[in-house]
Order: sequence, then C-alpha cells, then structure tokens
Amino acid sequence: MQKITIAIDGYSSCGKSTLAKALAHKLNYSYIDTGAMYRAVTVYALRNGIIDENNNINVEKLIASLDNIEVTFVFNPQTHISDTYLNNENVEREIRTMQVSSIVSKVSSIKEVREKMVALQRKMGKSKGVILDGRDIGTNVFPKAELKLFMTADGDVRAHRRLTEYSSKGQYFTLEEVKHSLLERDTEDINRKENPLIKADDAIILDNSDISREEQLEFVLKLIADLQFISRQEQSQH
Repeated sequence: MQKITIAIDGYSSCGKSTLAKALAHKLNYSYIDTGAMYRAVTVYALRNGIIDENNNINVEKLIASLDNIEVTFVFNPQTHISDTYLNNENVEREIRTMQVSSIVSKVSSIKEVREKMVALQRKMGKSKGVILDGRDIGTNVFPKAELKLFMTADGDVRAHRRLTEYSSKGQYFTLEEVKHSLLERDTEDINRKENPLIKADDAIILDNSDISREEQLEFVLKLIADLQFISRQEQSQH
C-alpha cells in the first residue's frame, strides 16, 4: 500500500500528538512532533541565559546559537514512542513544563528558528510514510501532503486536558492559569508574522470536543482508506 504524508495542525491541547502517535502505531509510520522541536530550542535558550526571568528573548544571541542546537528523536522501547533529544540529551520531560509552554510561541515566531526547524522537518519527512503535527505543517512544511487535518476543541475541554497533563507530571496549576496560558498561546500562534496558525484550504476540520480517542482514530483511518481507494481507482484508469 502506497505510503502518504499526513499533516496535522491545530490549537494546543487538541490531542494532535495523541492522534499522530496512534496513527503512526497503526500504520507503522514515522511520527515527528514538530512542536517538541521548538520546545527543545526553548529549553536550550532558557538554559543558556538567552531568555531572562521576564521571558524576554535575546533574539540575536539565539540566532547566533542555532548552529549549536541539534534536535533529534530517539525511539523509546518502553513507551513505544520517540523521545525528544537536545544535543544528545533526553529532554522529553523538560520540554513539557509550564515554563517552556509560556514562551515557546515567541521562540517559534523567530524567522531563523523556524527556517532551521522546517528544514529539519522536511528532511525527516521526505520519504513519506510520516505523520507530522504542529501549527504550519499543511500550510508551509508539507503543503502537498496527501492528507491534512486541522484539529480544534472547546476551550474548556482543552484547558481540562492540559491541566490533567500537568498534574500527571507533578506540575500543579489552577484551571484559570492553564486557560490563560492556552489563550496567550493561541493569540501568539494566530498572529505571528512567520507562518501563523491557519487552516489550509484543503484541510479537514476535526473537532474532538465530544468524541473519544478511538472514534477520532477510526474517523481518520477511514479518510486514509478512502484516499487510497481513490488513488487506486485513478491509477487503474491510466
């Protein structure tokens, strides 16, 4: 069966990575968490004093440091998914903190950062059989992806999901703090100058406010099956 590229875009805490991981496991595809790549850059900037205590970024210093930043993914046999590595160090846990979440949109809005990460993403996904999730996959990274999804969900549902995620990792915040963080992230993602978060014209909207993970997985697998059926029909006509 011919492999395709699947681009999943959407807002924070809409389950993009959850769906992408499930699809990758089901289809035996590679999964690239593009958001994790920007989070890893943010970790580097925080560790190296490029971001101060008030979340101000020394943009020139960050740009000058890009050649010193290597982001890779390494398969974890225990979790059966890939962990994010920053310069050969596993930073999977560190990139998911509220501190990183509060500043990553500003880091990812820097043109030179995006250019480096997009080049890496295209290199990783050039062989197809890959699923990428992020903010600009279908509009910028892989505009010719065979399947594009745009994920969304009710704001309260998203906030509760993120709160649960933080709590499971020993990070405790109020629901209002999480809502505020998500709203800030949305505003920055939508309004940034470099490749903002927008729905690609040919993307299929997936609102998972009221459906289970199993239901959304079945929905997308049906889309893929339909695409492959159409492809076979077109090939048989030539």
